[in-house]
Amino acid sequence: MNFSEEDLLPLSALQHLLFCERQCALIHLEQMWQENLFTAEGRIMHDRVHKADSESRGKIRLELGVSLRSLRLGLVGQADVVEFHKIQDSASRSSIWRPFPVEYKRGKAKKENWDRVQLCAQAICLEEMLGVDVPQGALFYGKTRRRRDVVFDDSLREETSETANRLHRLIASGSTPAPVYSARCEHCSFLDLCMPKTMGGNKSVQGYLQTIIKSL
Repeated sequence: MNFSEEDLLPLSALQHLLFCERQCALIHLEQMWQENLFTAEGRIMHDRVHKADSESRGKIRLELGVSLRSLRLGLVGQADVVEFHKIQDSASRSSIWRPFPVEYKRGKAKKENWDRVQLCAQAICLEEMLGVDVPQGALFYGKTRRRRDVVFDDSLREETSETANRLHRLIASGSTPAPVYSARCEHCSFLDLCMPKTMGGNKSVQGYLQTIIKSL
């Protein structure tokens, strides 16, 4: 089953969802955004990448800010960089350009799969759009200045598909999950808006504010 154009959700929301379902709902249901030092640094890094010029380096061609879409996952977005690697196709015995998505992150590599799922979704979009296999990509981390290759194996693809389905279920529910405080909250730009230590079982920031107003 494929999604319609009207049902497409931002590809970047996958990472929001995996980091915190509540944060994802605040952004994509309640249309809120809060920037801190980390999000500002990330935005600046992405802007710089997207404003650079496309270029070719021998058997590698770079395309920047590539628009992406997958009706199977129901996602739409943009890749920071897609490298096209010139390879010899054994079946046709001719050269082909194989896409290799590269996503830029401001921090360092995480043990969780958040970044890898987002990159894998980009690969699935490219496969659907171009009709070619995209077996690998890479994540570049600004803090360590290291690039890490990512293999899009069956396990990661399955996790990516399930995450996309979870995202659609969350948005379709129209309900913002209640806050659950953890150490991760202290590094979240939504800490002051989300108020995980204060709100208890309140599911909506807007609803919480309305309750406060009514009590005045």
